[in-house]
Amino acid sequence: MKVTVYGDSILKGVCYEDGQYHVTPCWEQRFSQALGVDICNRSHFGFTIHHALPSIRRCSGKPTDGEEITVLEFGGNDCDFDWAAIAAEPKGRHRCHTPPEEFVSEYLMAIHLLREGGRVPVLMSLPPILPERYLTFICREGLSRQSILEWLGDVEAISRWQETYSNLIEQIAREEQVLMINLRRAFRQSDLPLEELVCADGIHPSAQGQDLIYYTVMTETGNLTALA
Repeated sequence: MKVTVYGDSILKGVCYEDGQYHVTPCWEQRFSQALGVDICNRSHFGFTIHHALPSIRRCSGKPTDGEEITVLEFGGNDCDFDWAAIAAEPKGRHRCHTPPEEFVSEYLMAIHLLREGGRVPVLMSLPPILPERYLTFICREGLSRQSILEWLGDVEAISRWQETYSNLIEQIAREEQVLMINLRRAFRQSDLPLEELVCADGIHPSAQGQDLIYYTVMTETGNLTALA
């Protein structure tokens, strides 16, 4: 059996430490070894669902090599904004990278393509973020915090907006009857505080967060063979 992953930097294993991004030995290696499955990780830093659709379309048109699970993990970049533009014009109207209606439409298209190609889609909800840390990260090179907050209203608006996209993923999973690995719940219910599970940039899982992703995937997928 093969597992293919389409996602962003979270499932790529990207961490932010000491002012730099780097890729950690992450959940996929441990998962592959534990269950003896091949994993093809097509996650990319900065990817949205729109970025991934061409690859999903191409790969879904090819014959499967037996059972194949395809994990989709998007939303974190889709819901993000051009913060420099907001800082420059806080009274303006600004659109996120993938507005909600487009996000849902493209996610449904990805699921449809995968099913038509004989793949079994599995979705992931979004781990929570730390908005205060993220705003500090956004403004680290001189963007006006005051201007961004003027547009936001309050710093927690960042987290509420990101949660909207995680809720959309849950809704899609329910309506399409797709298995969803609930990272958000796992992060919220962890014995470790969220501050230890998220990096200094406020959005990427820390090493402990990557450990939690591994255990959550192992727990919530159960017997992957039964899914295919």
